[in-house]
Amino acid sequence: MTIIPCEQNAKLREQIESFAETLKTEAHRLGDHGLDEAEFYNSGLFRGAVERIRGQFSATMREKRQFVSHILNFMTDGGYISDWASAGENNRHDYSVRLNSGKIAAIELKGCLDGNNTNIFERPPHANEFVLWSVCTNPGADPRHNAWSGIHTRLSAEIISRSQRVDGLIIWDMVCGTIGRPCPRCLVPAFDGLGLG
Repeated sequence: MTIIPCEQNAKLREQIESFAETLKTEAHRLGDHGLDEAEFYNSGLFRGAVERIRGQFSATMREKRQFVSHILNFMTDGGYISDWASAGENNRHDYSVRLNSGKIAAIELKGCLDGNNTNIFERPPHANEFVLWSVCTNPGADPRHNAWSGIHTRLSAEIISRSQRVDGLIIWDMVCGTIGRPCPRCLVPAFDGLGLG
């Protein structure tokens, strides 16, 4: 049994790897930079452009935040939680949720669990419960490996070395059920109960 049912789309992964190789060897032919092949690859232009694109993809949390807002609003409307609020940019967590019991649950939103961002969290002192919520949006990711790696080599190490208590972990593969990652449990689109799909 695997840690989560979602799995990497092997065909898409092969296409990504093939395209990445083509991009690495043919990038000097793109654009109007005026450099020959050697100058192009020695200039840092290619690496800088790749890092910029990577950073732009990594930095955008809008889609993930909208998804979480829909879920938390649904939970509030259904009476499952009392209310919630964004914790703001200055905190090490993203949301504070008031449970019906009056207790506070703090949520730290993460991407796929394969990166260093998984290690960056701090349980806020006011939290009665602390939850890490992984929302993976990368169709090329390997969700089973990321979940395993994130839990066993990143989260557990941080929990032990810094004595951080984490009460829950939610893993949501946002691309499961799409062309990029067909759902292994069913052949229907991903959960659409909130009108998100």
